Amino acid sequence: MSEMQGNKIVVDPITRIEGHLRIEVEVEGGKIKNAWSMSTLFRGLEMILQGRDPRDAQHFTQRACGVCTYVHALASVRAVDNCVGVKIPENATLMRNLTMGAQYMHDHLVHFYHLHALDWVNVANALNADPAKAARLANDLSPRKTTPESLKAVQAKVKALVESGQLGIFTNAYFLGGHPAYVLPAEVDLIATAHYLEALRVQVKAARAMAIFGAKNPHTQFTVVGGCTNYDALRPERIAEFRKLYKEVREFIEQVYITDLLAVAGFYKDWAGIGKTSNFLTCGEFPTDEYDLNSRYTPQGVIWGNDLSKVDDFNPDLIEEHVKYSWYEGADAHHPYKGVTKPKWTEFHGEDRYSWMKAPRYKGEAFEVGPLASVLVAYAKNHEPTVKAVDLVLKTLGVGPEALFSTLGRTAARGIQCLTAAQEVEVWLDKLEANVKAGKDDLYTEWQYPTESQGVGFVNAPRGMLSHWIVQKGGKIENFQLVVPSTWNLGPRCAGGKLSAVEQALIGTPIADPKRPVEILRTVHSYDPCIACGVHVIDPESNQVHKFRVL
Repeated sequence: MSEMQGNKIVVDPITRIEGHLRIEVEVEGGKIKNAWSMSTLFRGLEMILQGRDPRDAQHFTQRACGVCTYVHALASVRAVDNCVGVKIPENATLMRNLTMGAQYMHDHLVHFYHLHALDWVNVANALNADPAKAARLANDLSPRKTTPESLKAVQAKVKALVESGQLGIFTNAYFLGGHPAYVLPAEVDLIATAHYLEALRVQVKAARAMAIFGAKNPHTQFTVVGGCTNYDALRPERIAEFRKLYKEVREFIEQVYITDLLAVAGFYKDWAGIGKTSNFLTCGEFPTDEYDLNSRYTPQGVIWGNDLSKVDDFNPDLIEEHVKYSWYEGADAHHPYKGVTKPKWTEFHGEDRYSWMKAPRYKGEAFEVGPLASVLVAYAKNHEPTVKAVDLVLKTLGVGPEALFSTLGRTAARGIQCLTAAQEVEVWLDKLEANVKAGKDDLYTEWQYPTESQGVGFVNAPRGMLSHWIVQKGGKIENFQLVVPSTWNLGPRCAGGKLSAVEQALIGTPIADPKRPVEILRTVHSYDPCIACGVHVIDPESNQVHKFRVL
C-alpha cells in the first residue's frame, strides 16, 4: 500500500519481499529528496541460542528465513568450524559449494521473475501483443524455439484472469490502468509473462537439486561441524540425478533468464543513472580452503567511491553495528563479537530511532553488499567469467561500466552472478564425481571443543555478505550474532547520520505518479530485501525475554 502524507510518500508494507518493510520518502520537484528504510518486524530469534550446544545453531538460524534457508545453516556451521578449528575434507567443501550453487540458481530465478519483474513488465499489456511477432523476437534473442501458439496460450491465460477479476498476484499491480513508467512493447511484455510462468516450474527443479544433496528444502539437514553427513549423495545415481536437474536449470538461465534480462534492460537504460551508491563489500564465495577468503571462486574485496581501479582486502575487524537510529538502548557501536542488543521501543518515527534493524558499518561507512558488490569486485579483479559476462551485458546495452552503479546495474549483476555460479557448478560436480570414483569418499573430520573460543562464518548469500559470529565457553553458546545482508543494505542511519545503501540509492529517484510510486519498488526490490532474518534480539547479560507493544 502507498499513500501521500504531505510531501512524503509512504509504502507500507513493501510486497514481494520476505518480511516487513516500510519505506518513507520525501519528494521535492518530482524527485526523492530524503528516505527512511524502516524494518517494522520485531523478533527474538538469537536469544534462543543462549546456553545451547553450538551444533544446534544452524538448525535455529536457518529458520530466520523460508527463502534463502541454506545460507544461514552454512554461515552457522562455518562459524562453529572456525570456532573449534576443524579443517573439513575436500568432498565436504564441494558438497557445500554445490548446494550453494543450486541455491544461487533458485534464488536469482525467483527474484528476477517473481519478485522483481512486475516492476518492469506490464502483464496486462501482453494482451495487446501480436503472438507471431513476439515469437519471432523471442527466437531472435534465444536459441530456444518459441512458437506463436505457445504465446497465444499465455495470452489466453492472462485474458481469463483479467476477465474473471481474480488477478491473484497481479491484483493492485501498478501497471493496471496504465502507468507512464512502464515502457516495454507489448511483445516483450508477452515474452516476459510467458517466461514468468515457465520459471515457476523451473525454480522447483533448482530446489529439488538442492534437496538431493541437502536432504530437504527448505531447511537443509546435511551440514555438520566438521563437514557433511550426506554419504548417500555420493552414490552415482544421486550425482546423476543432481546433474540432470542442474543442466535443465542452467539451460534456462543461459537461454532465457539472461536474454530476458537484456531485452527488458534495453528499454530502461535511463535506470543506469538511478539508484546509485558508492561503497561495495563482499566476502567472496565458493572456497577451496574454508579458512582462506582468497581461495574463493568469487573474490573478496572492498570498493570505495565507485573506484574500480583499486580493490582493498576485506578486513572483518573493521565491522561495527550501530544502534543510534534503531529501537535499542544506547548509541555506541560494537564489533559483532561484543555486540550488545537491548531493545527499547520509543515511537514509530521519532526524531531519531525508526527501525528494528541495526546499522552495520565498515570502517565507519555504509556499504552495499549483494550481487552488484560481488560482480564489481570480481570485474575489478579481472575474474575471467565475470569479466566476460559483464562485457557482454555492457556491449549489448551500449553502455559503459559506470552504468553498473545503479538500479539497472544491480538487477543485471544478479543475473551475471547467477550465470557465473551456474557455469562453475559443473566443475565442482565433475571434481566430486572424480573423487568418488577414485575411492575418496570422506565427508567428515573429527574435532573437539576448546575450553573457550570464538569464530565467524562468512557466506556470500544471494542477497549479499552474511556473517554469523559465535563466542563459546565450555561447549555452550555464550554469545551469537547475525550480521545479515539486509541490515547492510536496508538498515537505518548510523551514529554518524550516514544513510544506509537503499536510503542513498533512493535519493534523486524521479516519481512519475506519487500515488503509484513503482520507481521506489524498482530500487528497493533490486536489493531483494529479506527483513525477517535482519531483526533479532539477544540480552547477553540476563538472558531475559523482553515484551514490547509494537504499533
